[in-house]
Amino acid sequence: MATTAPIQGTNDRTKRGRGFAFYLALHSVWFAGTTVLLTWGMFVLFFLAIGGFSLDGLMHQLNNLASRYVAADPSRATSFGHVLAVTHVLLTGAIVFFRRHSILPSNRSARRG
Repeated sequence: MATTAPIQGTNDRTKRGRGFAFYLALHSVWFAGTTVLLTWGMFVLFFLAIGGFSLDGLMHQLNNLASRYVAADPSRATSFGHVLAVTHVLLTGAIVFFRRHSILPSNRSARRG
């Protein structure tokens, strides 16, 4: 049975550093993903609110928006896209501001590995 020699230059501290970097990357992806989902949820909540908090009202508002978007000329559709993008960025910024305490992993989770 052949044994493998340890790779030169890798020690326990290097392995922990790589593990923490991987953990930090996973945490960052999780934070970004949940922030985007919360932002999309705010859009749904907005349409639900103007629809009277009913499914019928929500669908009516979405149908109204879709029919106006399809009937719009290209410049108006582009303007709608810009308004949507700016609103998305502002909502994302507000959500990140209120979630700023969880951007970086806590020290408690860093000490586990």
